[in-house]
Amino acid sequence: MGRTYFERTSGRLTPTQEAMTLNRRLDSLFDALDLIDGTSEPVEETLHLHAPPSFAHTFLVDQIGRFLQMNPHFYVRLEVGTSEEVARAVLEQRSDLGLCSVDYSRAGLKQLPFRSARAVCAMARDHPLAEREEIHPADLDGQDLITFLPRQTRRGQLDRILAQAQSRVHLVAEVSTSFAAAEFASTGLGVSVVNPFPIHYRKPERLEFRPFIAPITYRVNFMVADTRPVPRIARAFMRHLRLYTPNDRFSEKG
Repeated sequence: MGRTYFERTSGRLTPTQEAMTLNRRLDSLFDALDLIDGTSEPVEETLHLHAPPSFAHTFLVDQIGRFLQMNPHFYVRLEVGTSEEVARAVLEQRSDLGLCSVDYSRAGLKQLPFRSARAVCAMARDHPLAEREEIHPADLDGQDLITFLPRQTRRGQLDRILAQAQSRVHLVAEVSTSFAAAEFASTGLGVSVVNPFPIHYRKPERLEFRPFIAPITYRVNFMVADTRPVPRIARAFMRHLRLYTPNDRFSEKG
């Protein structure tokens, strides 16, 4: 700028008179910037969050608790429902943010990637297949299987994979959630192919997971309405989950 603003004396910088004059002139500029940024006082906000049971009961409870401890001026209202109910609540703007592992392509709904995971076989610790490092579709031939309801997409995908491997399984139970499938498997009822995220955070000690070598990938997404700006508290919570979700060997960042 053609002026000397600091002088170095004995290793220390001392502002000159020109620097003091410039500093006074900048005061009004910083006051204007403060008005643009708004008040620095915390604003109380409520996050309306919707998620399926497998997320709400095994993962979100701890994360919400930590989020509220770090942001005591925030408040969270958590509703639990099916993936379809989550999508509908976000579309109807009854929820600010949804979280689920089902891909939805609908007008007015935006999905933001959070985590991705590969399928695992869930079984009791003393199950014969638990001795293996990984499990292939052919290894399920003759096994008792806990699977999803016929109306669910993942059920049809697994049926096709088993048919291609010529694996004939014995269906012992049909469920609607990965959480229920893993719970049944932990009792020794049979094997189940499930999404390990996030149920591995609170899986029973008697339950084991083994990688299932098949083209089954799960994507966990945030859901927001595409017809309005994402609320500040929803952006803050998504940022919190991305920062504080622990690394694990079953999933990775989306």
